[in-house]
Amino acid sequence: MADSGQDTPDSNLGDLIFDWNTRNRRGPLSPLRRQALSFFDETLRDGIQSPSVRDPSIEEKQEILRLTASLGIDAVDLGLPGAGARAVRDVTALIEYAQQEKLGIEYACAARTHEKDINAIADIAQKTGEQITVYAFLGSSPIRLYAENWHTDLLMERTVMAADLCREHGLPMTFVTEDTTRTPPGTLDKIFRAAVDHGVTRLCLCDTVGHATPEGVMDLISFTRMLLESVGAHHVGIDWHGHNDRGLGVINNLRAIEAGADRIHGTALGIGERVGNAALDQTLMNLKLMGELGERDLTNLVPWCRTVARAVGVPVPGQYPLVGDDAFRTATGVHAAAVIKAINKGDQGLADQIYSGVPAGWFGKRQSIEVGFMSGESNVVYWLKSRGIEPEDGLVKHIFGIAKKTDHILDDEEINSAIEQYRAS
Repeated sequence: MADSGQDTPDSNLGDLIFDWNTRNRRGPLSPLRRQALSFFDETLRDGIQSPSVRDPSIEEKQEILRLTASLGIDAVDLGLPGAGARAVRDVTALIEYAQQEKLGIEYACAARTHEKDINAIADIAQKTGEQITVYAFLGSSPIRLYAENWHTDLLMERTVMAADLCREHGLPMTFVTEDTTRTPPGTLDKIFRAAVDHGVTRLCLCDTVGHATPEGVMDLISFTRMLLESVGAHHVGIDWHGHNDRGLGVINNLRAIEAGADRIHGTALGIGERVGNAALDQTLMNLKLMGELGERDLTNLVPWCRTVARAVGVPVPGQYPLVGDDAFRTATGVHAAAVIKAINKGDQGLADQIYSGVPAGWFGKRQSIEVGFMSGESNVVYWLKSRGIEPEDGLVKHIFGIAKKTDHILDDEEINSAIEQYRAS
């Protein structure tokens, strides 16, 4: 009836789910990756560049950082200290908090390829006694060079200066080329070679304006991987930093892993400039379902996203995958009946997957059966039973009749009012 179902969330359901996702899958997502896969959270830096958010308080940032670490996310961009005194204070306070809580997370800060920015990070590293990776960024595409009146020689100068200064301070540097996905290979070849020659530890390929398609991601990362191999720089890692302007942020993250990138960037809920960054929560969810994250516990994924949403003042849409209120909620009669039958079998795994491609229990959520205009009587029976109320036939029909006359899902107050009305009649 089915194949082995190797990506099926619950092994005892393998014979009930035919998984086309794995039928022709050759093995792990990225046999080309040279280093362990890691994740880089940009929520506290790139994320709060969104025009729709507010800058969270330091207490809110500390709670976000705690939850980030609980998800096994490896590194966090704590901010851009070169932006001013407030950024310096926040980055310093976050590192001190992480030290106190023993979060065990890698610290990183963004910097322009300017002495001022790099020196500001070096000062924090000296004060806290912690190593901070400098993510030094520099625009590289022809359109950016034209607008700025820059030239390739200037890119080379700034690349070398930043790498040498980081090395003087004893700070590892990741070289970040802004708009990499619109930069020709000749330019990338020159500045990547210069960066590697001057000791950078990672190259970060950026889809700064959300231009790339999955095919473009594969081509760019393959080019970068071959360049590093040609100069014997097997120790240099490859980061992928994507944006979501074309709605391809998450699939591009997955394709980047397949192509050989070993560090994937993103933000909670995909917040960020314009329409946002690639959603790190959706990336992690998909990798978990694909069997790429082993036993990693992601039950804090939803609390992490909701904490970020409150802190930055961005509501989570009801239809947002996994985190949204509607993710595992149904009021449709046929769907609800199937879920209820699964629950009645005492099999939560079955209930989680009968009408869902994502097992709610894996991520700390559960199925929710509502009552509304598209419901059946089984919805009403379930609602009553789950609250310890005897589903007598007259009461069920009374609530069901009210639901069918509405244009929305009945909330608890409406159903309780209907119960009181029935009992008073």
